[in-house]
Amino acid sequence: MAGSITPNRPAADGRLCRPLIVTEDEELLDDLLRLCAAAGAEPEVVHGLPVRRGSWEGAPLILVGDDAAARLRGGTRREGVLLIGRDLDDHGIWQRAVALGADNVAFLPDAETWLVDRIADVAEGVGRQAFTIGVVGGRGGAGASTLACALAVTAARAGRRTMLIDGDPLGGGLDVLLGGEGAEGLRWPAFAESRGRVAGSALEESLPELHSLRVLSWDRGQSVAIAPSAMRAVLAAARRRGGVVVVDLPRRVDDTVAEALDQLDLGLLVVPAELRAVAAAHRVASTVGMVLRDLRAVVRGPCGPGLDDEEIARLLDLPLAGELPSEPGLSDAWDGGEPPGGSARGPLARFCAEFWGRVLADAEQQGGGA
Repeated sequence: MAGSITPNRPAADGRLCRPLIVTEDEELLDDLLRLCAAAGAEPEVVHGLPVRRGSWEGAPLILVGDDAAARLRGGTRREGVLLIGRDLDDHGIWQRAVALGADNVAFLPDAETWLVDRIADVAEGVGRQAFTIGVVGGRGGAGASTLACALAVTAARAGRRTMLIDGDPLGGGLDVLLGGEGAEGLRWPAFAESRGRVAGSALEESLPELHSLRVLSWDRGQSVAIAPSAMRAVLAAARRRGGVVVVDLPRRVDDTVAEALDQLDLGLLVVPAELRAVAAAHRVASTVGMVLRDLRAVVRGPCGPGLDDEEIARLLDLPLAGELPSEPGLSDAWDGGEPPGGSARGPLARFCAEFWGRVLADAEQQGGGA
């Protein structure tokens, strides 16, 4: 039975509904309370029947101990009910789950991590996930970090909840590119050993806010290796906050980068309109494409004779996302404190705004995040 959890809904007094625990098994109750605490949720507990009127209907998630399953048979059926047991060899629990109308059965202690995630989704009120884009350079100096920053700045200026994640430890730090290297907030080393679940709200609030967006960058200390589990946990937390997430990625695909690629909705490969750059980008596209299904080419102009944007995309065997125009004075603007894409009338910002308009409209039609 596939799990299906109703998102957290406001109660009549404006507070968020709490998950409901129904059990008379004190040992099981202690375990469930511990898991709720780990997920940041304060549950309502019912030790016996009947369940208080409105609690069963209004709770976003209901955890029913197997000891109470038989007594709840015949009640109101609804989504978001999980039956909690301990004996993996008790095949009768599946019949009791069907009679209860449960979405799924969770066995403790084996399913503790899974169950914490389900409870935390309720605590955070998870809805539509963020539309997540990764940007990678076809060669060094292609302009991938500049485009990643410009995409994030443009999305934030349009009023979208935006997070920019620096996935390249050797890139020098996106906070520098945004003019915020001294801004207060956590950097990647604080999350390097993260495992399990990272709360989306806590992540967002802990990061520097620059140009109306949140940015997770590197500090100026020694390079820190990010474990694949940390990348997975941090990026998943960022996506749960909704809006858009932009990830600046290195050209080398290791296990950590593969974790990021696995969570992307779309990847952009930035390729200067030069024959050598196309040759280098072809190798990057081959590697990234093994993990990411939707990878598109962004050709950085100007294009010379006989090598236009469509021809470059054809040579790379990638869909064309567009030609990125050159923007004179971009370096001077950055020296003056203006980030890439900071000028709404500039060619870079116009490219990003048009790009967001297309891809988010497509995502809405397909039911994806935006």
